[in-house]
Amino acid sequence: MDFTVKPATSALWPALEDLFGRPGASNGCWCMYWRIGPRYRDRPRADNKEDLRQLAAAGPPPGLLAFDHDRAVGWCELAPRAELAWLARTRYLGPVDDLPVWSVPCFYVREAYPVDTTVPSHTGNLFPGIAAAFARHGFEVVARRKADRPVMRKFLGPA
Repeated sequence: MDFTVKPATSALWPALEDLFGRPGASNGCWCMYWRIGPRYRDRPRADNKEDLRQLAAAGPPPGLLAFDHDRAVGWCELAPRAELAWLARTRYLGPVDDLPVWSVPCFYVREAYPVDTTVPSHTGNLFPGIAAAFARHGFEVVARRKADRPVMRKFLGPA
């Protein structure tokens, strides 16, 4: 399959809305978990949805959409680490240094901070991706505060 990847702007909001469906992707999260933490569950799903819609409208785009022709088939949250407040406070995935890195904490497809599935008793929540897939694309472990949750980075060099 050939995919195209586009920034999730307000012009593409209908495609993102269709991808996430009525429930709002992961249990109504609408990709707010890494921004506000578990309290996303205590809010109406409509509030999470509206917050993501506003992020897409205000820019920079809060993530990327993968398309198979005109249909969105995948989502990847992508943002400067500094914009993901809950991520910065998590015990195992917080910053390892002061570099101004971008984070890829979540993926959603129709059917990272990835999960290392080679670790016995790893989490079954694979929405952040799998470490081996990141490693195949040049990401390296820069910290491992919990066995199954490596923090991985890919150095891109000067622009």
